[in-house]
Amino acid sequence: MTRRTFLLGGAGLFGGGLLARHLATAPAAAAERFLINKTPAEWKQTLTPEQYYVLREHGTERAGSSPLDHEKRTGLFLCAACGQPLFSSAAKFDSGTGWPSFTEPLPGGVGTSTDYKLIYPRTEVHCARCGGHLGHVFNDGPPPTGKRYCMNGVALRFEPREAAPAG
Repeated sequence: MTRRTFLLGGAGLFGGGLLARHLATAPAAAAERFLINKTPAEWKQTLTPEQYYVLREHGTERAGSSPLDHEKRTGLFLCAACGQPLFSSAAKFDSGTGWPSFTEPLPGGVGTSTDYKLIYPRTEVHCARCGGHLGHVFNDGPPPTGKRYCMNGVALRFEPREAAPAG
C-alpha cells in the first residue's frame, strides 16, 4: 500500500463518516409535519441564537448552564419554541448530570426518534407540536418509570403554578 492510497482511503472514510454524521443528525422529525411549521428564518426571528441551535439544529447546551436544572417550584415546563406543555414539576428530579431531568413527559407532549449523532443509537426527544429538539431519554432513571428524560434547559420555559390545596 502506498502512502497516497492510504491517505486517499483515509480521506474517503473521513468524508463518508461526515456524510453519515450529517444524515444521522438531520432532524428525523423533519420529515414529519407538525402542527407548527416555520421556515428557518421565521424560527430565527422568534428564538434566541442558543435556542435556535438547540431546538432547530439539534445542539446541546453546556451542562450546568441552565437555571431550570435547579428549578424546584410547582409548575409546568413548556417548549420554549411553541409553548407546548411538556413536563410537570412533579416528574422532575436531580439527575446530577447538569441538565433538567424528568421521569416522564405529559401525555401527548413529546415525540421520539432515533439519533446516531454519537455513532451509537440514542432516543431523541422532540416537541410533539413543533418538532423542536429537546434532548434525549435514557433507561437509567429512578422509579416509577426507570426513565431519565435529559432535557436542554434552553429548550424549555418554566411556568409556575400554585400547588393545589390539600383537601
